[in-house]
Amino acid sequence: MNKLGFGFLRLKRLEGGGENDFDWNAVNEQVDEFISRGGYYFDTAYTYLNGFSEYGIRECVVRRKPRVSVQICDKLPGYKCKSREDCGRFFGEQLERCGVDYFDVYMLHWLNARNYEKAERYGEFEFLRELKEKGLARRIGFSYHDSASLLDEILTAHPEVDLVQIQLNYLDWETAGIESRKCYETIVKHGKKVYVMEPVKGGSLASLPGEAEALLRAAHPDWSPAAWALRFVQSLPGVEICLSGMNDIAQVRENMEQFEPLTEDDIALLAKVRGIIERDTKVPCTGCRYCVSHCPMGIQIPDIFKMLNELHRWPAESWKIQPSYAQLTKNGGAASSCIKCGNCALNCPQHIAIPDFIAEAAASFEK
Repeated sequence: MNKLGFGFLRLKRLEGGGENDFDWNAVNEQVDEFISRGGYYFDTAYTYLNGFSEYGIRECVVRRKPRVSVQICDKLPGYKCKSREDCGRFFGEQLERCGVDYFDVYMLHWLNARNYEKAERYGEFEFLRELKEKGLARRIGFSYHDSASLLDEILTAHPEVDLVQIQLNYLDWETAGIESRKCYETIVKHGKKVYVMEPVKGGSLASLPGEAEALLRAAHPDWSPAAWALRFVQSLPGVEICLSGMNDIAQVRENMEQFEPLTEDDIALLAKVRGIIERDTKVPCTGCRYCVSHCPMGIQIPDIFKMLNELHRWPAESWKIQPSYAQLTKNGGAASSCIKCGNCALNCPQHIAIPDFIAEAAASFEK
């Protein structure tokens, strides 16, 4: 069993290059390896990597592989729409960017209470239905970041969708902010397929506190922490695709290993591990960087939060972490430059109180 999909969100960058300098040769190798091991599903979105994600889909997948051998998913940035006409404009641009004449899966991107209101105002669900009727989108759905109760309301109002993509992993399974389990159960109740993002929580479940990893290694010495996370998600009935934002060929090989579903004992062990991780993690950031693109001060928020988590776990090593912070902020973007505009928190899928933690980082690193 393996339900892995290749997410084009965390592509490998050229060493020493800029934000938009990607190592396309490395991406080609990863795509080839993924397909050679049975992979076929590729995921992108209009805003991923400043549009370079869709470019990468065209150059590394569509132009190099038979179209019928792969499935391409893209997402309408409905939150950017200011009219119904904008839906068609964005869709046409996405077809051109990806070099395709249809999408196998097309979703409304980032649905929550605020964006759902806009989707209803501009008829975005109707737009998806029309695409499906014309054969321009084989399956339709939406990616979702909000409560299970609102999800139930949306699926009741729009039974025409085929699938819902949610953040799901063993760490967020019972959290009040993400509600992975409740959202998963809601989708299954409505008879829709579950597509999963962040199964390794932005890579944070690939590198665990020593105590947590020791528990997992004792049970299955050959399984990596990332493998545990992927197995948990793919063991759930109703999950059709489990996305991984891979940027290394070794990750592709490991993640595409075939495996059996987890046992009840395995799942119970992950509950213990979850408790250890929650105790040792100050900021539950996945590094999606949505906050960075909305920060007027150019603060590299996920990088600072990574350092804050390291300081929380190993306070005696602050002298090692401090120089890294100084290097990161030497040209600006210090935590103390935060103006508390709130744009970051408003656009955070994890619902993190970002300004509060940024203030803590300023106090910790800018003494």
